[in-house]
Amino acid sequence: MAGHSHWASIKHKKALVDAKRGKLWSKLTKAIIVAARLGGGDPDMNPRLRDAIDDAKSAGMPKENILRAIKRGTGELEGEGNLESVVYEGYGPGGVAVLCEVLTDNRNRTAPEIRKIFELSDGKLGQSGSVAWMFESKGLFWIAQQKAQEDTLMEIALEAGADDVRREGDKFCIVCEPSLFRTVRDKLQAAGIEVESQKVTLMPKTTLDITDPDLARKVLKLMDRLDDHDDVQNVASNFNIPEEIMAQLAKESE
Repeated sequence: MAGHSHWASIKHKKALVDAKRGKLWSKLTKAIIVAARLGGGDPDMNPRLRDAIDDAKSAGMPKENILRAIKRGTGELEGEGNLESVVYEGYGPGGVAVLCEVLTDNRNRTAPEIRKIFELSDGKLGQSGSVAWMFESKGLFWIAQQKAQEDTLMEIALEAGADDVRREGDKFCIVCEPSLFRTVRDKLQAAGIEVESQKVTLMPKTTLDITDPDLARKVLKLMDRLDDHDDVQNVASNFNIPEEIMAQLAKESE
C-alpha cells in the first residue's frame, strides 16, 4: 500500500509494551472521557465513544475501567479537567512530516512542551495545516501470523473491501477505509480470528525514505519522545526506514 510507513509497525509494537505498563490505558481513558463528554455515554448513539471503547477493549482494558471513564465523561463521577483536542503539526529531522493528536487540560502547558520536543530532535513545530494534508485516516488490524492463514485473511479483506493485507515482521496487517472498519472487524470475529490490536489512525499518503542511520536515530528519538508525552494520543509521520537500517539500529540497542 502506498504510504505505509514503518512507524505504523513500530508504534504497534510499542503500544503492546505501553499497555503492559499502563501508559496506553491512561491515554485510552482520556479518549473515552472526551468522547462521552462530547456525545453522551451511549456508544450506540455516539460513534466516537464506540470507537474509543473498541480501542480500549483491544488493549485489554477491563470493563470496569471503561465504564468508570464513561461516567467521568458524562459527569456521573468526578473526573479529569476540561480536556480538549488539539493537533500539532511540524517537521522532524530530514524534513519528515509529523502530526500529533493531543488531549490536554492546559494548552498553555502542552504547546511549549511539544515545541521543545521538536527542537531537541532538530525539528520544528509548524502552522496548522502545514502537514495534515499529507495524511489520511485508515483502519488497521494486527494479527499474529500463527493465528491466521494469509489466504484466509486475503479472502476476508477482499469481501470486506479492505485496501491491503501485508506482512509486518511476524504479524499480518489489514488496512481499510474507516467506513469499513466495523465490517472488517465483524468478519474477522465471525471467522474466529484473534486480532492483536485494531485502530483507526492516520497514515501518510506517500513516504519519505530515511537511509542514513544517524538521521534514522534522530527521527525515531523524536517519535519516541512525542509518543511518550502523557497528552499525546497519536503520532503520525511519513518516514520509511529500510529494513537493513532498522536491523542495524535494533542490533545497536541490544
